Amino acid sequence: MIVEEIMQKNVKTLTPKNTVRDALQLMQKERIRHIPLVDGNGKLAGVVTERDIKEVAPNPFFPNEQMEKLALPLEKIMKTNLLTGHPLDFIEDMAALMNDNRIGCLPILERGKLVGIVTGTDLLQTFVDLTGAGQPSSQIEIRVRNRTGVLREITEIIYEHHINILSVLIYPDRKNLDNRILVFRVSTMNPVTLISHLKEAGFDVLWPNMPGMPR
Repeated sequence: MIVEEIMQKNVKTLTPKNTVRDALQLMQKERIRHIPLVDGNGKLAGVVTERDIKEVAPNPFFPNEQMEKLALPLEKIMKTNLLTGHPLDFIEDMAALMNDNRIGCLPILERGKLVGIVTGTDLLQTFVDLTGAGQPSSQIEIRVRNRTGVLREITEIIYEHHINILSVLIYPDRKNLDNRILVFRVSTMNPVTLISHLKEAGFDVLWPNMPGMPR
C-alpha cells in the first residue's frame, strides 16, 4: 500500500505569518494536532504541532502575557528541519521513518508542493484495516518452522473449512529464530473445528489456547 491511498488530502494549513491564536483556533475547530505552514506558492515552509502551541500558550496566572503570546507569529516557533514523504512511498517505510524519528506526522510533497499529510492516527487506522481487526472475525496464531510451503499447507486446511482469510501477518519467534509466528484473522466467530484440524495436522496453535479448546 502506498501513501496516497491513506494520506489526508484536504490538509488544513496556515502561513508562517499567522499567529499562535490562529493555530490554536484552527486546532480546536478541526480537532487536529499538526498544522503545515505553506508560503504563497503552496510550498512547505514549516510545521507547528499541538506541543509547540502548548509550550508558548499563555499562562492563566499572568494574564498580561496573553495578548503578546497569542499574537506571536508562527514563524517564531515552527519546525523547519522537516522529514517529508511522497505519495508513492510505501506506508511501511513511512511508519518506520516516523517511529525512528519519534514524530507524529509527515507532510507529503509532490514536485515541492504540499499535497497531503500522514499522521500516526492514519497509520494506526490503516493497521486496523489491513489486519481486519474491525470486522467480525477470529485470530489464530500458529508457530511453524521457517520452511517453504508451510503457509500453503495451513491455508489449504482453512480452505477446506470454507473460511475466508482476512489477513495474514508473519513475524520471527523471539524464542527461536528458526521459527515463525503466523497470525491469521479469519472470517468466523467459532474457529474450534478449524483449530482442531490444524492441531491434528501437527501444527502448533498458540492462540486461541483456553480451557475447553482442543489440544
